[in-house]
This record gives sequence, C-alpha cells and structure tokens, in this order.
Amino acid sequence: MKKYLNVSLIYAIAAMVGGVFYREFTKINGFDGVTLLGKVHTHLFILGMLVFIVISLFAAHNKLEEIKLFRIFLWVYNSGVILTTIMMVVRGITEVLGTSLSKGANAAISGIAGIGHMILGAGIILLILSLKKTAKKQE
Repeated sequence: MKKYLNVSLIYAIAAMVGGVFYREFTKINGFDGVTLLGKVHTHLFILGMLVFIVISLFAAHNKLEEIKLFRIFLWVYNSGVILTTIMMVVRGITEVLGTSLSKGANAAISGIAGIGHMILGAGIILLILSLKKTAKKQE
C-alpha cells in the first residue's frame, strides 16, 4: 500500500509542477489562449495521483502484487501516462510559442501522443483484469 501512495505522491508533485509551469510559461510569453499545457495538471492528478490512491486501497485488502498482470500493469500504465504527458507538454509549448510545425513534425507529435494513449488504454485493461482476478480469488 505504501508503495502506491508514494507513486501517488510523485504524480501529485508532478501535477503541481505542471500547473505552475503552465501558469508561468504562458504568463512569461504573454499567451492568453487555450493550450494543452493547461490540461497536464489535471491529467497527472487524475491519471496519476487519483488512480494510485484507489489502487492503494485495493492493495490494502488484496494481494495485488501476487498477480502477474498487475505487475505488468504498473510498467505499462506508468509508461503510458509519462509518454502522454510528455507529448502534451511538447504540444503545449509549441502552441504557446506559436511554433510553425511542418506536417511531419505535427504528425509525429500527434502519433507519439496517440501511442501514449494506446499504452495507457492497455494499462487500464490490465488493471481491470488484475482486479477481476483478485475478486475471483476471493469468491
């Protein structure tokens, strides 16, 4: 349980850093519009902090770490969240700076972000399957 609360804390700190970066970076650059940087804060709080708080509650009453799918989930899900967040920051910075991207660069950012989302989705499926296994063991 403590391990997942520590992960949750790391995501909470990253979310706060993301929020401060968004506010300060847009202010320094005189940007008033909507940018993807504004969503980094919320994504990290929900997909990172909140998910791992819920997982810690399940881990307190179940032996999640004994399930191989759950151990795989940890790697897959975290890599998906991190990759997606990095690409959100990259896209947001280009928006704030008004960087003109080539079609290829624009497609690359979108493509890598899409891969991050697919990895994230696979992680969510692994989590649900892991929780189903623990429920089945308890029956």
